[in-house]
Amino acid sequence: MDLTILYRGPLASCDYDCPYCPFAKRRDTPAQLRADRAALDRFTDWARADREDRLSLLFTPWGEGLVRSWYRAALVDLSHQAHVDRVAIQTNLSCRVDWLADADLDTVALWCTYHPGQTPAERFLAKTRRLAELGVRFSVGVVGLPEHLPHAGRLRAELPEHVYLWVNAAEGHRYTDQEAARWTALDPLFPYSRHPHRSAGRPCRTGSTVVSVDGDGTVRRCHFVRDELGNLYDGSFRAALAPRPCPLAVCDCHIGYVHLETLPLYDVFAGGVLERIPAAPRPAPGSTGPPVTLSLLPGTDPANR
Repeated sequence: MDLTILYRGPLASCDYDCPYCPFAKRRDTPAQLRADRAALDRFTDWARADREDRLSLLFTPWGEGLVRSWYRAALVDLSHQAHVDRVAIQTNLSCRVDWLADADLDTVALWCTYHPGQTPAERFLAKTRRLAELGVRFSVGVVGLPEHLPHAGRLRAELPEHVYLWVNAAEGHRYTDQEAARWTALDPLFPYSRHPHRSAGRPCRTGSTVVSVDGDGTVRRCHFVRDELGNLYDGSFRAALAPRPCPLAVCDCHIGYVHLETLPLYDVFAGGVLERIPAAPRPAPGSTGPPVTLSLLPGTDPANR
């Protein structure tokens, strides 16, 4: 089967301390880092050996993974597996990037977030230019706080034209239509993020073709529903895979609502769901083609209300 896995191991340390980050961070001890590495190695071994499925893999660590050598090695290794269609990771891009030259660039991808106040814009932009030179697939985004608007404007002006700039609605922030219009001018898909999506009783791919896996191999339908479906390593999860409605009232995180069947986002992001890259005509890296033009699909209601 075609199986998408969102993997989140025990890693919780990060080299940034963003005040708006919803994830509880800690300073991982050497023992905790060894445990995270062992868990990731086990998952990588399973994914390499699983020839029953076509795999798409997204690493969504609580902390920053790419400053750890084992995450970089896992992405390179898995990118070269013939049955892995995509392997991607969410990252703040604080790491060096030349290691990606060893990966299969048709398979690997990055979901990058810029955090103003944590790193100079020029340093971040220099890394995006290097990614573009290498031919790496990546998207870039920011959290849509009012004070981040000028930073997002600079990103859009200086990023390579083929790179999609996304904006996440800030948790707990209510946007006036005027505020939303400013963000939508930078990210035409921002209306999908502006409001939480009603999800209770609605069909979702999670639990059927998309699952979440933690460091112990416990399989859940997604990061936000705690009910267990079984374990990855003993294969017990397979019997529980089936289409099912969402049990939660709303879904307000992109890695969750992108899988709702009531939204058209699998069409919007066709070929780039995991790395958050829309299916829009865009010039090849290094070319000087026109900017990406995106629009909402006709007849859709982004707020899903």
